[in-house]
Amino acid sequence: MKLIVKGVYAGLAGIVLFLSASIAPAQTATAQRAESASVWIIPVHGNIEPSLTAFVRREARKALNQNADYIIFEIDTFGGRVDAALQIASFIMSIREAKTIAWVRSGETSLGVSWSAGALISLSCTEIYMAPGTSIGAAAPVMMGADGSSQLSDEKTVAAVRSQMAALANRNGHPEDIALAMVDFDIELWEVTINGEVRALSRTELERREVAGESGIVRVTEISPRGKLLSLHAADAYRYGLINGLASDQYELFSILEITADVTESYPSVADDIISFLTSGTVQAILILLGLVMIFLEIQSPGFGIPGVIGIIAFLIVFGSSALLGRVGSLEIILFLIGVGFLAVEIFILPGFGVMGVSGIIIIGLSLTLSMQDFVIPRFDWEWELLGRNAMVVFAGLVASIFGIAIIALLGPRIKIFDPIMLKTAIVGTAGGPDPDSPVAKTIPSDRRFFEHEDEEDFGALVGKIGTTDSILRPSGRALIDGKIYDVEADREFVDAGRGVVVVRVRGNRITVRRV
Repeated sequence: MKLIVKGVYAGLAGIVLFLSASIAPAQTATAQRAESASVWIIPVHGNIEPSLTAFVRREARKALNQNADYIIFEIDTFGGRVDAALQIASFIMSIREAKTIAWVRSGETSLGVSWSAGALISLSCTEIYMAPGTSIGAAAPVMMGADGSSQLSDEKTVAAVRSQMAALANRNGHPEDIALAMVDFDIELWEVTINGEVRALSRTELERREVAGESGIVRVTEISPRGKLLSLHAADAYRYGLINGLASDQYELFSILEITADVTESYPSVADDIISFLTSGTVQAILILLGLVMIFLEIQSPGFGIPGVIGIIAFLIVFGSSALLGRVGSLEIILFLIGVGFLAVEIFILPGFGVMGVSGIIIIGLSLTLSMQDFVIPRFDWEWELLGRNAMVVFAGLVASIFGIAIIALLGPRIKIFDPIMLKTAIVGTAGGPDPDSPVAKTIPSDRRFFEHEDEEDFGALVGKIGTTDSILRPSGRALIDGKIYDVEADREFVDAGRGVVVVRVRGNRITVRRV
């Protein structure tokens, strides 16, 4: 009997040892996996702007390059620009090497929300966690009206965002009906139980299942009526299966995810803050104003000096800051170089400021407008809105520069800093003598008013004489008068060669003629 008992004990001990040997490797592998997991936390805070898009992309690529196993996007935002949100969501969707997790945080300095663009970004992650007391939803795209109020975008834009929300939910296993109710006012969402399991279904899906005769469906209550956007607090989002769990802080989140490895947290750098500042509409308008005014001053001054350098730097900051956000392609660069080339021709080759200069400014303005966006031809309402915003920024800078140039032209002679480029000495004549109508010329004795030397010709004697144009007057050219060729200027008209003209006015050596 004792032998039998000993045999049983030995058998049980063998089974225990066998099971321990089988389970231990799995537990060891799990522990090793948890310990070796690389975790990156990337904040998605504040307004969703292109600068934030560039930051998220850069930090996520850095995490992937260092073989991150988890990338946690810490979301705390009311929303922002549709284009920036779509770019961030598309980028997160493209990540395959790491598990992407959205965490809507709470705290003393947080907003505790993931609304609008934030909801779109959350759904792009494979898992969603929220801190108690936070909320998510209200993702319908809106645009600013003429009176400054928010208005729902057109159906084409809503349809585009709606389809993207549905695609994100479907791809990551989130409830599709909840995602649609967040973006579409026409979705009516109901809480139901299916064989005791709580679900959230749209009215369309619910009626389809009821008509199909699916058993076990019980309507409980209406969650979101037609005409309102869905927004859920953390408890309801967890109850309806939108999120994977509740986590008050990072430690609780890591505990749920069984993450015990070191964590790397990303923070926007000073350079990110500078780029965000430089790409704001107000700063860009000021830079455009500064650039245009400096170019005007450069054109008015001889050679090439400090105003020209400042103008070029101002435009390079506007253009370069957008290039750092990845919004500049070959088209914008080509247009910008063409515009700069036109201005260079106007400054160094052609006198005054004419067609080439105006064309250069227009082309530069077009290139700057395109550099502020990721498309050339708008397709959706929000793209038209963005194009209008960018064009208004450039236009505001242009209008402000016109006022600035006008002020400089009027007050420049009184401002000492403009002395090097302002002519304050009155011009009373030319090489042929003083202007007889000028106040200074009238003080000169009549016998010395026009000529200081006897060998100088008296052009004033030509007034009233008739001659023939020796070249086309456009309006300047040559004319034969009294058997001698003179340089003349037509009076506000073009005159063909070989036509009769009469001298109507002489100012110094400037002879003005009119067609007979």
